[in-house]
Amino acid sequence: MAKIAFLGAGSFGFGRRLIGDLLSFPELLDSTIHLVDPDSERLELTHTYAQRAVRELNLPTQIAASTERKPALDGADYVIVSIRVGANMGPEALDVQIPLDVGGLRQTVSDTVGIGGLMKGLRTIPAMLDIARDMEALCPDAPMLNYTNPMAMIMWAVLEATSISGVGLCHSVQGTSKQLANYMGVDYEDLRYLVAGINHMAWFLELSQDGETLYPRLNACLEDPGIVARDPVRFDILKHFGRFVTESSRHMAEYVPYFMQNPNEMARLNVENRTAESFVDQHTDREERIAQARRDVETAPIELSRSHEYAAVIIHAMETDTPAYIYGNVLNTNLITNLPAGCCVEVPTLVNRAGLQPCYVGALPPQCAALCQTNINMQGLTVRAILEENREYAYHAGLVDPNTVSQLTLSEIRTTIDRLLDAQDEFMPPLA
Repeated sequence: MAKIAFLGAGSFGFGRRLIGDLLSFPELLDSTIHLVDPDSERLELTHTYAQRAVRELNLPTQIAASTERKPALDGADYVIVSIRVGANMGPEALDVQIPLDVGGLRQTVSDTVGIGGLMKGLRTIPAMLDIARDMEALCPDAPMLNYTNPMAMIMWAVLEATSISGVGLCHSVQGTSKQLANYMGVDYEDLRYLVAGINHMAWFLELSQDGETLYPRLNACLEDPGIVARDPVRFDILKHFGRFVTESSRHMAEYVPYFMQNPNEMARLNVENRTAESFVDQHTDREERIAQARRDVETAPIELSRSHEYAAVIIHAMETDTPAYIYGNVLNTNLITNLPAGCCVEVPTLVNRAGLQPCYVGALPPQCAALCQTNINMQGLTVRAILEENREYAYHAGLVDPNTVSQLTLSEIRTTIDRLLDAQDEFMPPLA
């Protein structure tokens, strides 16, 4: 009987999906799922839904809930984490508005890379380290299954600075592989692929069907304007770098210096700048969805269909010794030979009763490794800023970020970071 702690369960949509995943495995039905969220109202929504599922389906699963994490972590076998620091999307709005005001910096998603990713890392990594240190004391053998962004920075810091095991989980590989099958007109069940790199910049190194490489078919899609228009940035990257990347066109645009510095390029590729107003809209949308959840929490259909998220698959594989194959974000222990040792990489990972076993990939195509390296530079400096409490490293992270340096001067970058650190002082770690 496994005890599963789920930190950040107050996200009703994601919480409901993960609970459905866990309950979809018969071998996990005798588990205890302990839901945790500091927002008691949101927590209660997920708790009520989970209790309903167990009651209506007559399952033996035990459901617990608390606003404090230590009761959940005490003796846990697995810890799922999906948290956000700050309320009402306020910090995220500042992450885009202050850089825009200082130097006109354009960002798109702004939560894993660039100034937005840097600031979210500074806010979030300390909280994740606190969770990991509680795990060291209360459930030292439990793996952390992390869904929190910025993924690469968090897992780098947590796995370097603490003794726990863990993996960062994203769904960009699963989602992109389905998109590629659609673009090429092949049956997804017959698609085979090998992907490796860093989170949001992992590369489809191999694509095949029945032993035949599919890259010629994918390259042929470059001649179809209708297909290219559906994913313009990624097809541009494919055209110039020879491999398809895992993150969406919108997000990929801010991982490289080629697109956001030129409004004409942004228009050509249908890339939109994110504004503070968009976060207001996002918060309003979330509140509307929560209001809807309050209305239908007692009546919403119980969904036990399995999603493409990995957490439940990992737990099932470890509990039953049924091998599973996932893509995980882990420390680079010579898994990708032309990326730095100790950075965070995304690679195929075998899971069974022995735990998480990341797979050796070897060298990426050199041009792909070079693009990854430009983002690893920024990620590593952000991690150093936290672990060494050094403000200069925070500046340096911004000063080497590809999209940021394509638009702002050196002094504008420092001014931007100073203003953001001052505006978000309550969330910031001590940086000397």
